[in-house]
Amino acid sequence: MSLLLSAPILAAIVYAAIAGAYLLVIPVVVLFYFKARWYKTGSLERVFICFLAFFFFPGLLLVSPFFNFRPEARQI
Repeated sequence: MSLLLSAPILAAIVYAAIAGAYLLVIPVVVLFYFKARWYKTGSLERVFICFLAFFFFPGLLLVSPFFNFRPEARQI
């Protein structure tokens, strides 16, 4: 058991988990937050949204091609 969780392997697992969260998990949550709140935000929340886009930019670049958040077609 101690061989499986030795220090270098444990460090690699922790780094992979942090990188996966930063590049995949949190940007997906941020995208859905953008979709839900984009047209309803106040000025402070818009600053917070811009901060999230800046902070998670690499992950947003990786994840955004797989989502389509265009407005739905209007009935005329």
